[in-house]
Amino acid sequence: MIVDFHTHMFPDKIAKGTIGFLVEVCKKKPYTDGTYEGLKKAALESGIDLSVALPIATKPSQFDSINAFASRYQEKPVLSFGSIHPDCEDYKKKLRQIKEMGLKGIKLHPDYQEVYFNDIRYKRIISCASELDLIISVHAGLDPKCPENIHCTPEMSAEVIRETEAPSLVLAHMGGNKQWDEVEEYLVGRQVYFDTGVVLDKMPEEQFLRIVRTHGADKILFATDSPWSGQKEFLEIIRKMPLSDEERKKILGGNACKLLKI
Repeated sequence: MIVDFHTHMFPDKIAKGTIGFLVEVCKKKPYTDGTYEGLKKAALESGIDLSVALPIATKPSQFDSINAFASRYQEKPVLSFGSIHPDCEDYKKKLRQIKEMGLKGIKLHPDYQEVYFNDIRYKRIISCASELDLIISVHAGLDPKCPENIHCTPEMSAEVIRETEAPSLVLAHMGGNKQWDEVEEYLVGRQVYFDTGVVLDKMPEEQFLRIVRTHGADKILFATDSPWSGQKEFLEIIRKMPLSDEERKKILGGNACKLLKI
């Protein structure tokens, strides 16, 4: 099974406006229209069996609507995580709600949630989510929204890993978008997963392969960050890389299936 561990979709009524706003922020043309049907079509054309959708609660008031929407998509071809904002009151109760809704994980985005990743609020959420056996996916490294103010650096992530010992923490963009030297310094070898979202056509191949082999191919998850990268295009990049068959199999879906327990 091929799994894209980092994608995005939005309810039909807001997808056009949200994608339009994000195009202005990212200065990048999207590969889908941001809807469920758009993601489903792109995955089908690419040969991807399962896309993991990662919604982001940018304010506490979005908790109910985002997680209700996410709960509708819990089987192939799209499995959605939930989300929680660090300012949500009674975070333990809310995380239990997410678990009870059948969601397998949560997405955190320190830049859009405007909280640094080593803040105590995130550490508490990650510790509680881990106790509930929820996967935690986090945007890591530079984001076009605020490129001069990175809210999740590799050094911050190392602190969180050390203090929470979260077994199922996923740092997007190979541990820290455009901060891969720091990823090698602070994160490689630790108990944390990296996803390949939006970086495969930007990150030096030599560095990518080095991280795969020093960190461990069993902790790398194929991901695109669709609609901001093409699923077909990223699959082609991975298939052309000088990886062993075992490494490629793990990255393209084996590790994701184990993490998702499917």
